[in-house]
Amino acid sequence: MIRLLITLSILLFFGVASYAQEAVQVRDSPTASEASMQEADQLSAQLKAQKNADKELKKAEKSEKRAEKEIKKREQLAKSITKKRKSIDKNERKIVKMEAKFAKDKIKGKLSPVDIIEMSQKIDKMRLDVLKDKEKLAKLERKQ
Repeated sequence: MIRLLITLSILLFFGVASYAQEAVQVRDSPTASEASMQEADQLSAQLKAQKNADKELKKAEKSEKRAEKEIKKREQLAKSITKKRKSIDKNERKIVKMEAKFAKDKIKGKLSPVDIIEMSQKIDKMRLDVLKDKEKLAKLERKQ
């Protein structure tokens, strides 16, 4: 029985002693927690600022890429316009040569009726190709 009383009294003593120590720490902890809260606020503010800076940087890079794409598009369009013009000029020269040859051979009498029909169809086809190319060129120039 005495042992039981001694054990209870020791437990009570340690229980009160530990409670007293916690009370002292609770009084000191608000200042420490306020400092840590302020540091946490500062860190969160820095993180927000960093995120905003990253967002702005990404937006700037994205707009720069868009501008580069637009420039490439315009350059490609200019190239295709010049190619189309050259193609039209080349085909028109071919038509002129074929008509000259056709007229010359027709005068000399070297062409049969079948050859005349074939040459006429070939020239007509080339003229249609030139017309289509001119329409495509007009579309390209409207885009520019």
